[in-house]
Amino acid sequence: MIAKWSWGLVLALLAQCAVAADKSGYHLFRPTPAGLLRPMDTDGPGTTESPYTVDAGHFQVELTLLSYATDRGSYPGVDYEFDYWAVAPMLLKVGLLNRLDAQFGLEPHNVLRERAGGIRTTSRGFGDTTVRLKYNVWGNDRGRTALALTPYVRIPTSQNNLGSDGIEGGLVVPWSADLPRDFWLGLTTRFDVVRDVGGRGHHPEFANSIAVGHDLSGKWFGYVEFFTIVSTERDTDWVGSVNPGLIHPLNKNVWLNAGVNIGVTRAATDWNPFIGMSWRF
Repeated sequence: MIAKWSWGLVLALLAQCAVAADKSGYHLFRPTPAGLLRPMDTDGPGTTESPYTVDAGHFQVELTLLSYATDRGSYPGVDYEFDYWAVAPMLLKVGLLNRLDAQFGLEPHNVLRERAGGIRTTSRGFGDTTVRLKYNVWGNDRGRTALALTPYVRIPTSQNNLGSDGIEGGLVVPWSADLPRDFWLGLTTRFDVVRDVGGRGHHPEFANSIAVGHDLSGKWFGYVEFFTIVSTERDTDWVGSVNPGLIHPLNKNVWLNAGVNIGVTRAATDWNPFIGMSWRF
């Protein structure tokens, strides 16, 4: 009886490996069949990203319908406040190979209202454009853990000083694991090279996040994460936030999401609620 069970397990593992190996022959112009698609996953809505790529020949849209950020404080000795609306920022993805996809981040419309020292200003316009490639190192189609490498470049296409004034870039390294009792753990480390505040050069920044998630009642998935940014620029405080959120799959190809990022350090934005949706085709 044990021998039969062992041979059955071996055959099942070999069949799984065969299916995964078979997918390596698919690419942008030879799409992965619907029956072989891996479960949908997204790089949001939080800051902890996914190590899984979009299947070859398929497309995915990760859209934030509306994001609002607000902050109040004083620095240095001057009261300031700002309110920031991002309307329909999106990440467009296309599967190039079974373990490689290309991604394009767009910020169609932003509104920034600032007040400092009694002076109020309002800026509106397009934001920066981000180009990324994600390569899955392991775990795309089988296994309880997965890791990816996502190099990116941010292009200064913004209007009215709503983004960077120079090219920025870096590397995102997302890792995730399926834990016992249907818990999920995600870790993301990001190495960024960003413009100085004065615009005279660049400096490194290091961002990290850790997230834990679990299925809730019905079809809701809940998560909470802790996010930090540490800059090497002089006289710069570290950023920290606690970010709870919810994801609601309408079906295997369409998800809704909502959440709020809550700043816990002086340099962090006070509140950043958002609502969005993602779909794959």
